[in-house]
Amino acid sequence: MKLIWMGHSSFRLEIGGQVLLIDPWLTGNPVLPEARHDEAINGATHILLTHAHFDHAADVVGLAKRLGVPVVGQYDLMGFWGETEEIETVGFNKGGTVDLGGVKVSMVNAVHSSTFATPDGPRTGGSECGYMIAAEDKTIYVSGDTDIMADMDWMGDYYKPDIGILCAGGHFTMDMAMATYAARRFFDFATVIPCHYKTFPLLEQSAQVLIDGLPGVSVIEPKVMSAIVL
Repeated sequence: MKLIWMGHSSFRLEIGGQVLLIDPWLTGNPVLPEARHDEAINGATHILLTHAHFDHAADVVGLAKRLGVPVVGQYDLMGFWGETEEIETVGFNKGGTVDLGGVKVSMVNAVHSSTFATPDGPRTGGSECGYMIAAEDKTIYVSGDTDIMADMDWMGDYYKPDIGILCAGGHFTMDMAMATYAARRFFDFATVIPCHYKTFPLLEQSAQVLIDGLPGVSVIEPKVMSAIVL
């Protein structure tokens, strides 16, 4: 299993014979060099989307058309794009699980918002979510953009994820201290990888608080386009 950070909340996950692009934001991503865009998306089999904000969804429709792969995400937004953009989608909802060629993806709750811009102002794009991704005898929790929430209690107990990819930049999501609290109280992670940080000066720039707050857990500060073998 190999995980590659594309900056912000974008990841390339090579798992179970599939290549998942999670919230792939290329255009305007200030920390992902344009010269590495093709490398980041090469061989993708699916696009997995947590919500409709531009820093997660801006490139999704274009990539789906360019790569000829399905977009997997919340039912309402997938239905809208399937009709208006003529792309292949896999729409499901919280509590549901889909099988992507042997990689099982379960949708779980997140607490945020999910809109995209139109000429008539913001439009709701379904609802925000996170994912539990299971394959190769491991389960990965992708938090999406979220605050701490009580649902993390049952999610940790039910899915028992080994790896947490947690938003931790603050301002729009949990910050490092809150992500530390959530990981410690609700989960039993072997590995934690922070995201949604460093991108802009407004966000936290270091994961040291998370590292210091989770003794015994492997906290990995990802580097852009550098593979993490899990």
